[in-house]
Amino acid sequence: MRFIFKTRYDQDIDLAKHGGHRFWYGLLLLALVGAPWLLPEYWIAQLVFVFIYSVIAVGLMLLVGFTGQFSIGHAAFMGVGAYTEAFLAARGWPFPLSMACAMGLSAAVGVVVGLPALRVKGMYLAIATLAFGFIVEEILTRWDSVTGGNSGLMVQSPMVFGWALDGPVAFYFLCLGCVVASTVMVLNLLRAPTGRAFVAIRDSEISAQSMGIHLARYKSLSFAISAALAGLGGALYAHQIQFLSPEQFGLLQSIDLVLMIVIGGLGSMHGVFFGAMFLIGMPQLISSVKDYLPAAIGQATGLQAVVYGVILIAFVMLEPMGMYGRWLKICTWLELYPFYRRGMFKRQKTFQKSERLR
Repeated sequence: MRFIFKTRYDQDIDLAKHGGHRFWYGLLLLALVGAPWLLPEYWIAQLVFVFIYSVIAVGLMLLVGFTGQFSIGHAAFMGVGAYTEAFLAARGWPFPLSMACAMGLSAAVGVVVGLPALRVKGMYLAIATLAFGFIVEEILTRWDSVTGGNSGLMVQSPMVFGWALDGPVAFYFLCLGCVVASTVMVLNLLRAPTGRAFVAIRDSEISAQSMGIHLARYKSLSFAISAALAGLGGALYAHQIQFLSPEQFGLLQSIDLVLMIVIGGLGSMHGVFFGAMFLIGMPQLISSVKDYLPAAIGQATGLQAVVYGVILIAFVMLEPMGMYGRWLKICTWLELYPFYRRGMFKRQKTFQKSERLR
């Protein structure tokens, strides 16, 4: 295993912990930059969806994985950003300005939704966010003059200071830039006092409050940042599919977003990207094996939902750390073989939260 002897404080807060990280992340970035000229257009479109959902998942991971505030209505923030972007783009606003407005409005809505988090938590907070999602979906359906209602709304190509990003390659690089910027921003935030306050709230609200952390301020801030990133993802999503309807931002979309971070690995930024790849790649895998299944199974309308449910149950029971947790175990096994111990990752009972002492 790699052990790093740190001699400076800067080494402790570096994004890349050692040269291996810099090499592999740099190689990955070079591969993503060259992908538009190496892959067919269909797979480029799938990568764009991975980037879009990664942006949304980065915000959701900050809220759920690092602040401990559960949300099942996150698709509503995504819908607010998408419809704001579509409305402003139709009136000729440049993409940077309309994107900022979409993120700002989503953040404002996130602060309002975060108010129940000051009084409730856990299941009750999840119910509050779920109710908010239903309210937003109903508003998008009824406000015909702005959203088009059930008839839907066409979305124009993004304009960046007079330059239309109407090609798949240009929009691919726009989404790649957004996902890199949002990831670096959240990683730096987590190293700052604000991010450490988020983690303290997640671990124990009573202990965090006793250390002088203002719970209302940091919970509202976490909801605002998470909602802003969901609004950014919604703006990109609107331009990618070029047509919006209210049912795209309903309960099923919210469940998919939660499923993404849970299966990817809750509490890990790497899990964001594992989860996004799972969410986009699993339907492709199911479609490819349908022809080899019996007709009664392969043609069933609820096949994808059943597969998702089985996978979620399996991860919760067998691998709570998600895909990234399994990846860490594989890497550790390869590094330590043949000295790997079977019980190294055995879960043990812990009593970390001070609420358990009450």
